[in-house]
Amino acid sequence: MKKLDFEAHFYTREYVDTLYRQKGYPRFGTDEQTQGRRLWYNAEVGQPFADFLLDALLDLGEGRLARMDKCGIDVQILSLSAPGIEQLDPTVGAAVARHSNDLLYEITKKYPGRFMGYAALAPKAPLQAADELERCVKELGFKGWNTHSNFADSYLDDEKYLPILERAAQLGVPVYLHPTVPAIPQVKGYGFALAGAPFGFGLETALCMMRLIYSGVFDVCPNLKIILGHLGEALPFLFKRIDWAYVRPFDPAARPKLSRKPSEYLKDNVLVTTSGNCFTPAFMCTREALGIDNILLGTDYPYEDPEEALEFIESLPVPQAEKEAIYSGNAFRLGLAR
Repeated sequence: MKKLDFEAHFYTREYVDTLYRQKGYPRFGTDEQTQGRRLWYNAEVGQPFADFLLDALLDLGEGRLARMDKCGIDVQILSLSAPGIEQLDPTVGAAVARHSNDLLYEITKKYPGRFMGYAALAPKAPLQAADELERCVKELGFKGWNTHSNFADSYLDDEKYLPILERAAQLGVPVYLHPTVPAIPQVKGYGFALAGAPFGFGLETALCMMRLIYSGVFDVCPNLKIILGHLGEALPFLFKRIDWAYVRPFDPAARPKLSRKPSEYLKDNVLVTTSGNCFTPAFMCTREALGIDNILLGTDYPYEDPEEALEFIESLPVPQAEKEAIYSGNAFRLGLAR
């Protein structure tokens, strides 16, 4: 049984250099108090970024493969890691995206059968981004678009980004919606601990997903698929609650202008990965809410321990057939891999 990792990240040297040259945010810099490297998402939120992490992101060769082999990962589907290029100047972002996509393509050719890719796009030039997605899918063989949960001044549900989502739907490829630091100011004040992966990341991605649902994009593009990490960013826990405004609006005129309940879009248009959430109660909730057929393997490498991710799945109190569905069976059935 093959194991396909749907959330694994990388950097290019050009991407790193671009983030160091940034005068605004996001950018790489130094914490004046600790003198440690920080990935600054804004003036108050800096993610600690030790050498081992940066080195692992830049390693697209034998070191990465050795780690995959150690834990039994056959294939990583690689995505350009946070903070993403969505917040960069569109011209700069488009150049970085194309370079990243071309380099990733070369890696997939160098190590056939071990790596696949998600496209990086600069969405603030939507039509060009849609064309780049098409190039990546049709010419480079990529499996979708990896984007982030806000673009600083906008979210993915903004109508101007619809051409990219429509193109993804036409191409039959998913959009992996990855977290970033929330745009809302209330998460500031406690650093990366509140705004980052421990809490803010999930909050922001769930918000972005709900905005997509309420925008009606899944009525316009009914076959559009979104992939969420971390067992669905807590949304499976909220299935009953998010339907409340649709089922019990008190005033029918206040019902969201949707053709179905919000939870139905989550069931039909969303896949989730196991990345970075090795917590059995969370898994069991997701399994019951979404069904095992919508869960894919994700390790969140190198931010999380891939050995722990695989050990977690093996420890789950579910039949072996369900574990195999997570490892790759669902991906093959859905046409996300061959």
